[in-house]
This record gives sequence, structure tokens and C-alpha cells, in this order.
Amino acid sequence: MRMEEKNPSVTSRADLVFLRLEEEIVSGQLSPGEVLTELRLSEKLGVSRTPVREAIRRLEQEELVYESGKGIVVRGITADDVEDIFEMRVALEGIAAKKCAQRVTPEELEEIRKTLELQEFYTGLGKADAIRNADSDFHELLYAYCGSRTLGSTLSALHRKVSRYRRASVTDGTRAGDSYREHFAIYEALKAGDGKAAETLAVRHVENAAKHILKEHRTKEEN
Repeated sequence: MRMEEKNPSVTSRADLVFLRLEEEIVSGQLSPGEVLTELRLSEKLGVSRTPVREAIRRLEQEELVYESGKGIVVRGITADDVEDIFEMRVALEGIAAKKCAQRVTPEELEEIRKTLELQEFYTGLGKADAIRNADSDFHELLYAYCGSRTLGSTLSALHRKVSRYRRASVTDGTRAGDSYREHFAIYEALKAGDGKAAETLAVRHVENAAKHILKEHRTKEEN
């Protein structure tokens, strides 16, 4: 292993490049079928080719891109992928919520409460990007405080992959309000230390989100 690969700053840059490219892929800024090259990405992002190469390797592992004879091709997220992702989240998010209820601290609950206040505030204003960010923060805190690094990182990755579809979802005022109320109910279960209720409510929340997003996506495909 080369010294450059051991350098923490290189790893940090690779993380940043990965997150940037992942966001551009799942948001649709990089379209399915688009060909990427290390050189072009290096020039675009202002980094050396080493962190770009590492980021591409991770994107391949996430099946967001694939290698072809012409270069690295964007695979993107399909409707089938979204359905699969939500099936996995339904199976895992309830477990995370149950674990979180069993170990969350008062300080951690306070962080979740503050995030919910922001979500409620921005939902009232109808600010889609701010609502989506607050929604993401709620889930990321749930994952962080569940006590399982593996479970948390898996759910975090799945959550990011559907960000494009969640952005469209929060523009629906009715769903945005429902989402806030579902989050608040989960918070109340966490506060009460009721793992079973937290699990049930988290599963129901993900199922409701999936129904809304998949319905919207299929409607757009038909049109």
C-alpha cells in the first residue's frame, strides 16, 4: 500500500468526492448512461486522481456506476431500486428505532426534539429543501443513537439513495405534515423508552413514505 493511500487527508478527500458524486447521481445531475473519467472528475472537483479513484471504487460497490470499455458509466437509481431500498428500510428501520428507545440519552433526545422543531417550522413555511434537510437530520440522529454502527451506516446509505425522490415528496404539503407527525410519534415512543412502539411507528412511517413516493414516481412514468 502506498503512503498516499495511508494518508488520512486522502481518505477524507475520497469521502468528500464520494458524497459529492453520490449526491449528483441520486439527484439526477449525473444522468444514467453518462460516462465519467478520472481525469475529468479530478479537474472538475479540484483534487488528485487518487481520491477520485477511491470514490469511484465505492460507487461501484454501491452499484451506482459500472465499468465499461468506454469508462465509468452512471447506473443511477431506478424505480425498482427505490422499491428495493424501501423494502430494506422497512426491515431495518424498526430495529434501529427499537434499539434507540432502549439506549437513547436525555441529551440525545433533546437533539432529536430540536430537529423536530425545525421540521415543524419549515413544514409550516412550505420550504421543501429545508424540510428535506430536517427530515434527513431526524433519521440520521435515529441511526446514530441506535447503538449499532453497522445498522446505522447501512440505513444512512439507503436513506441517501432516495434523496431525489424525497425532495419531490416534501413539496406535497399533506405528506410533509404527515411525515412530521409520524416523526413526532416516534420521538414520543423514544422518550418513553418504549422500544416496541418505536419499532411499530418507524416501520409504519417508512411504509407510508414508500407508498407516497412510489405512487408519485409511477404517475410520472405513466405521463
